[in-house]
Amino acid sequence: MKKKILAVLESSDGYVSGEQLSKQLGVSRTAVWKYIGLLREEGYKIDSVTHRGYRLAEAADLLDIKKITPMLHTSVVGTKLDIMKSVDSTNEEVKRRAAEGEKSGLVIAAEKQTGGKGRLGRTWQSDSGGIYFTVLLKPDLPPNEISAVTLAAGYGMCLAVREYTGLDAKIKWPNDIIIGNKKVCGILTEMAAQTDRVDYVAIGIGINVNHISFPDEIKEKATSLYIESGKKINRNEFFACILKNLDMVTAGFMAGFTEEDKNNFKSLCATLDRQVSAVKGGVKIEGTAFDLSSEGDLMIRDKNGTVYAVNSGEVVVQGIY
Repeated sequence: MKKKILAVLESSDGYVSGEQLSKQLGVSRTAVWKYIGLLREEGYKIDSVTHRGYRLAEAADLLDIKKITPMLHTSVVGTKLDIMKSVDSTNEEVKRRAAEGEKSGLVIAAEKQTGGKGRLGRTWQSDSGGIYFTVLLKPDLPPNEISAVTLAAGYGMCLAVREYTGLDAKIKWPNDIIIGNKKVCGILTEMAAQTDRVDYVAIGIGINVNHISFPDEIKEKATSLYIESGKKINRNEFFACILKNLDMVTAGFMAGFTEEDKNNFKSLCATLDRQVSAVKGGVKIEGTAFDLSSEGDLMIRDKNGTVYAVNSGEVVVQGIY
């Protein structure tokens, strides 16, 4: 009934009386009032005026499969799309679906995560206004080559932000997207693997889209596309743009990390040519990030000229965050 009431309001140029809705839909005016309340709880802004009725002032900023699907022209990523109102974690949901035999390309998105996850065991705040989703991929790669998929996701997300918003988005190696010196997107890649093969990869992505502010503890290091552009983003259009770019990029990376892939990533990587610090084998390394290895590792040269290859963990970049 909510959808029917919403459809009537969307098709009307002005106010629709409760009596008219009642007669048209065959329910009581009390029921109409109840469903209007539920629509408001979902984010729809509905004006009401005595003796005039109801008017849809602003549609809720909700992800909608019916709006996204016609814009999708992907070969793998998003060939199956499921948008949930709430879930513990889109990564956990994808892993559950993978265990049930779901195919490569499944995308699970959610308006809200009650247990969103970041890297290194951190939580990821999943407030309304963002896009939170996970892509299921089943690459034919050995486990030691799977890190390239994380780089692909970062590169694809950076391309999508630049294409849709025109903002100068960059990659903080290996998987954060930044604008200026603040983070707008994070990526968490998890996998299930045998000794010699990968069963599946779950690429979890959270991007701050229409957030207008952040809690005090992260406001100095976080930003959103709305804050940076000054414009509200159409999340359905942007999500379709994201999936298109991820589909294009991951197809190449899953075939192996080529020199062209490396150069593409480097062209948008804000970590290179900066002073960084990292921990490798329990030892803190400080130096200049100067290149990527053929496997996508971050190459760091310390003040003594010693070169280290870092492939995991936290890398602190001077001037970012």
